[in-house]
Amino acid sequence: MSPLENKKSKEPVRVIALDDGYESYEQETALLAEQGAQFHLRPCRGDVNQATLAVSDADVVLVRESPIPAEVIAAMDRCRAIIRYGIGVDNIDQVAARERQIMVANVPDYGIDEVSSQAVALALAVSRHIRLHDNEVRSGRWSTGVLQPMYRWRDRTLGLIGYGRIARMTHEKLTAFGFSRVLVHDPQADLPDHVESATIDEVCSQADLISLHAPLNDSTRHLINARRLALMRPTSILINTARGGLIDLDALAEALRERRIHGAGLDVFEPEPPDVSHPLFALDNVLVTNHIGWYSQEAMRDLQRKAAEEAVRVIRGEKPLHWLNRW
Repeated sequence: MSPLENKKSKEPVRVIALDDGYESYEQETALLAEQGAQFHLRPCRGDVNQATLAVSDADVVLVRESPIPAEVIAAMDRCRAIIRYGIGVDNIDQVAARERQIMVANVPDYGIDEVSSQAVALALAVSRHIRLHDNEVRSGRWSTGVLQPMYRWRDRTLGLIGYGRIARMTHEKLTAFGFSRVLVHDPQADLPDHVESATIDEVCSQADLISLHAPLNDSTRHLINARRLALMRPTSILINTARGGLIDLDALAEALRERRIHGAGLDVFEPEPPDVSHPLFALDNVLVTNHIGWYSQEAMRDLQRKAAEEAVRVIRGEKPLHWLNRW
């Protein structure tokens, strides 16, 4: 349905956001108002039944974390696009959307600086045992002795699984630490001359710092499993700022508990929020954050603006820039 058809039927064009949490929605409201469209915030907080009710009169749906399964898509009577506030779209049933001729789009070009910085920060904090030493000082214990081993990165090997925008900037930021080799697994990427293409097993067995930057899908779920953790070195640090489902958390907890790898830094989990009674959270060689790697004030405004701009394109009858489920 075009905006003109909506006007003829006296139905306003509606853009519905299913998740709240941003400080302001002034950008969405203003950009859509310029097109004569209405912006409505209808938080469903992950409740599929609430989402089903919220989307029935939507021309465009904006979503963050809430799941959009086939049953929600079936309730979209006139929707033309589902736009993800962010990069990953594993919460949206793209096949069901394609069958209904509903475009799915994302915002892949925001927060690149922020997520890459989060990956580096987690890696440094794990490598230098920042949490452990912070706790020691706060507890009134002062010692310059060795609590746990630390290893320098110079002349060691960096491994990146996935080599998109965020991985490339992570690589750029880590270059200053003097890694002698950089192994990358990404069959789809054009790699620069100074990195080596590698299989996932080669990255796991040879890299001292491994950073995950792959999308989550059926082929990548639990790509870091017990077998691949067994390939890693005692000096290995595993960082995940991509998607929690890339790692088998039970297997990782066991490897960390037995000190078979040096440590891990995780910003993402499966599910989110995670069950903090999981054995992983009792370990002192893992550092965890709450999926905050994407955030800065600037990145948040970029994300909201870019998502709203995609909605504007759809309302105008154009294709979104980052249309994923093409037909």
